[in-house]
Amino acid sequence: MTDKHKKSKKEIIITGFGGQGIIMAGRILGRSAALGDRKESVFTQSYGPESRGGACNAQVVISEEPIRYPYVRHPDILICMSQTGYEKFIMQMTNETILLIDQDLVHLTLNKCDSFSIPATRMAEELGRKMMANIIMLGFCTTITKVVSIDAALDSVADSVPKGTEETNIRAFKKGFDYGLAILKGRDRKAVGKTGAV
Repeated sequence: MTDKHKKSKKEIIITGFGGQGIIMAGRILGRSAALGDRKESVFTQSYGPESRGGACNAQVVISEEPIRYPYVRHPDILICMSQTGYEKFIMQMTNETILLIDQDLVHLTLNKCDSFSIPATRMAEELGRKMMANIIMLGFCTTITKVVSIDAALDSVADSVPKGTEETNIRAFKKGFDYGLAILKGRDRKAVGKTGAV
């Protein structure tokens, strides 16, 4: 596989438990890529024995070219919203994987790749809607990975959430997006500080 082909395709796993909106998050991400950014996109989902409370994951492949295989072997991006999900997919990560976690729900046991954490569930609770943690995580993912454009993601969120909740969900998305921006700025400042100190 050439470097060019690697760059043109992104494989994403979103994992957690039923009731967190994991499947919806995957659907929104795939829709953002296909309808908003005009890329090829494939979405698959998997539930554990129980839909609510059981393990579940969404897999999304986004590419500039036709997608011949819809399943993710080694995620470029792994989004974990439960410890069980993290432990299930940890061995599929590579050094190049970008790992995003809900910091109150996932504790890293093996950190072999670049990782970013956000208190998504806590932030959703502060907004009065715990169920919006998935949307906050999507905003965070959009900033950190740039796997889809912000305009495409916002349009997809507005079109996918229940009628009457669009504004609240967009606010949740922006909260996650802004949190990601703050983290990236902090990392840039640290990098500049290290460079300046040499």
